[in-house]
Amino acid sequence: MNFSGARETTIAVCGTTLIADCAGVLYWPEERLLAVADLHFEKGSSYAARGTLLPPYDTMATLASLSQVIARYSPRTVVALGDSFHDGGGPARLSVYDRGTLSGLQHGRQWIWIAGNHDPDPSSEVGGTYAQTLGVGHLTFRHIPEGGEGEIAGHLHPSARVYIRGRSITRRCFASDENRVVMPAFGAYTGGLSIRDRAFAAVFGAFDFTAHMLGQRRIFAFAAEHCF
Repeated sequence: MNFSGARETTIAVCGTTLIADCAGVLYWPEERLLAVADLHFEKGSSYAARGTLLPPYDTMATLASLSQVIARYSPRTVVALGDSFHDGGGPARLSVYDRGTLSGLQHGRQWIWIAGNHDPDPSSEVGGTYAQTLGVGHLTFRHIPEGGEGEIAGHLHPSARVYIRGRSITRRCFASDENRVVMPAFGAYTGGLSIRDRAFAAVFGAFDFTAHMLGQRRIFAFAAEHCF
């Protein structure tokens, strides 16, 4: 177990070195590419439409966090790995303010929306381009992980729980080995699935992978077999 955390750590996937940031994004310096997963914009308004009231500020909060990491890395390309909207009607429900913020983030860079299970159909209302998957070099960006080599995926919302000095700590995390990464969900209202769930064993073949847990200012790496 590695207790020496830092804001960023490197994750090597099929010989490609990526920067994992404790905000929950991946950055590929050589390509100036930023990947983010499971934004789930307009989840609050989606729940409200079904009679479950949540504070309607999740999209604004998610965009504010995304603005910070984009300002930090100044990427040439942003890849949103699916479930960027909580449902197909999400783009139409964006407020004028949030739509303006999103447009500002897209200005001057390539923005690629990967289709997710919540938002499989392209929308002409949000800018950027849509793709089912994206291949760059040895890496493939997709929403649902299939366990292939060079895969960068989301969908599973990985989280890890460890015991430190008698305390139980649960955090979102990157789940990775040398061949693939499952990224944490970025959206303000997104939850997490334990990396001990069999869905992760199906992706990685066993629990022989690393959980890079997100702290407020640091990333902490734990072997998956030491998590609960």
